[in-house]
Amino acid sequence: MRGVRRRKLWPLFLLALGLLFLLSLEGRPEAARAQCLPALSGRVTDSQGQVVRHPRVLVYLDGQAEPYAEVEGSREGSFIVDLPEESFQSVHLDIHHPHFKPFLWDASWEEVAHLRDHLALRLPDIVLERQLTAGFWIASLTFVGMLVLVATERLHGTMAALLGVAVILGVSLVGRPLSETLFILDFEQAIEYVNFDVIFLVMGMMIVIAIIEETGIFQWLAYQAYRLSRGRVWLLVTILMLLTSVASALLDNVTTMLLVAPITLQIALTLGVDPLSLLIPEMLASNVGGISTLIGTPNNILIGSAANITFNDFLRNQTIGVLMAQVVLTVYVLLVYRKQHRAAGKEVSPALLQRLRENARISQPDKLRRAGIVFGLILVLFVVGERFHLVPAVTAILGAVAMLLVVQAKVEDMMRVVDWTTLMFFIALFIVVGAIQEVGLISYMASAIQYLVGDNLVVAILGVAWSTALLCLLIPTIPLTAALLPVVQFLSRSLPGAASSKALFYSLSVGSALGANSSLVGATNNMVTASIAERAGFPIRYGNFLKVGLPGVLITMIVGSLWLLIRF
Repeated sequence: MRGVRRRKLWPLFLLALGLLFLLSLEGRPEAARAQCLPALSGRVTDSQGQVVRHPRVLVYLDGQAEPYAEVEGSREGSFIVDLPEESFQSVHLDIHHPHFKPFLWDASWEEVAHLRDHLALRLPDIVLERQLTAGFWIASLTFVGMLVLVATERLHGTMAALLGVAVILGVSLVGRPLSETLFILDFEQAIEYVNFDVIFLVMGMMIVIAIIEETGIFQWLAYQAYRLSRGRVWLLVTILMLLTSVASALLDNVTTMLLVAPITLQIALTLGVDPLSLLIPEMLASNVGGISTLIGTPNNILIGSAANITFNDFLRNQTIGVLMAQVVLTVYVLLVYRKQHRAAGKEVSPALLQRLRENARISQPDKLRRAGIVFGLILVLFVVGERFHLVPAVTAILGAVAMLLVVQAKVEDMMRVVDWTTLMFFIALFIVVGAIQEVGLISYMASAIQYLVGDNLVVAILGVAWSTALLCLLIPTIPLTAALLPVVQFLSRSLPGAASSKALFYSLSVGSALGANSSLVGATNNMVTASIAERAGFPIRYGNFLKVGLPGVLITMIVGSLWLLIRF
């Protein structure tokens, strides 16, 4: 019995010895002296208050030609330098960054005395002034060239973005030894600009939706819309637009159109109506409906991650405005296509109707039941997860893993349904936008917009929303949103009341989503639907879409602007 007690006491004895050893180390004079070393720290920012990433700080003591220490600041622009215990008479800082003018700082006698007393000195924020280098022009022209290639479809969007990354990194790494002015950013800095919250959120939702898609539920819903309409085309269009809008909010607008467009084509052929009179209204409704949730559009995913706007925030601040815009858009579409709808054939093709029924069957009801439960839990976590600091990206990944386990899907099959091309586009886009942010193009744009709007939040809200919507005529919404986000972040910090309400971020969301309806290349779901329609023999021309979409943008933007002003 005594031996057992002794064995139990051994761990306590060893723990006590360890604590005594640590206490003895802390009591040594060397440790005490190490804690009293003089140190110099600070943070480097630009004129707009944004941190300057990784500044290079050189410390000179007593006028020596060689620096006593050279350190690289952190991603947050902060630095700390330990100074020697020996006495020194002067301290000089030389701060460098490839895209800013050098900054020199000399310590006063009081500051030197403070440091010589083995005390730490925290400097006020050091503000650097930007300079235009060759790297600035190369990065800016690369960004503009990428947008031109994407808008004109000369290259696939992902290929254009990867080409931009290759140019930026190639010039930076090869050109820097020749001239410091050619440097833009290195590979490590490029990776820091990639928002992996967005990447994992999109990837997780792709897996979730791919599993649900296999059950046939979306085709079944579209067929039920046909049955409810009883052949009345105007009612069918209204139901399909509502269905598309809701699905875009809960899934995302690209996935929604991939699922809804094929069955819509079959419904149109069955009724003898022009398929584009159903497809184009669905495209417009998809962009509008996606505004109301965090996962509804890629733009909202970008905005939510950058501004820390939650799933609930989007629901609370956008839903009423989306409903108002949806009602106005539906009335507009019914008026535009009233002739095509009236011309619909009275006789329904029996063969096509039978094919429609067969394609709209729920093929795997048990799988749908299990997947539906998991998807419901995912939506619940999107709503309540913020209370437990559960970010949407983690919710999406957890949901994807749970879905794979519950339905016992093959991981290899699910990895094949992930759209890696889209994910690579996001990664490359983040890097290219990070490059123009690094060289200062975003800062100059922000300064110009701030000059125009002044301190008026109302003007800023309308300016951000309408300028974004109009730019969507020329630039696809995803790269446009990514480029404008840093500008909106700066304006939110500088305008009174903008930071607390996050009104400018919601303005960017409204402008980018509604503006996407003005152009066939304005949004990814527009291009996806056009591709499906063209393969079916019903091509959507750029000009024809513009004739319908642009007036729809103007009408819905008026409604959206009114809601933004009412809400904020």
